[in-house]
Amino acid sequence: MEAKAIAKMQRISPIKARLVIDLIRGRKVADAKTILKNYNTKASRMILKVLNSAEANAINNNKMNEEKLYVSEARVDAGPVMKRMMFDSRGHIGRKDKRTSHIVISVEER
Repeated sequence: MEAKAIAKMQRISPIKARLVIDLIRGRKVADAKTILKNYNTKASRMILKVLNSAEANAINNNKMNEEKLYVSEARVDAGPVMKRMMFDSRGHIGRKDKRTSHIVISVEER
């Protein structure tokens, strides 16, 4: 049995978020929380919220044991891109892409 939590449309680049989420994949939930709390990035704060939500879903909805939980799936998918225009040199108009991410975390009992 698995419990899942998803955060959609998070305003961070998927490349930056994947650097952090690779650190917690396959680890115990307590260890993953410790890693995320000590890693000082915007991505780690977002991922920690999703991990806490997945853990709460497992404990409250599926009656899983808190000590036996581990991160079975952790991925960051690319969301829609907000395209913004900005003035460039020589009268051109450049484009600045503001990327979004979908963060998916699943926890299971070992």
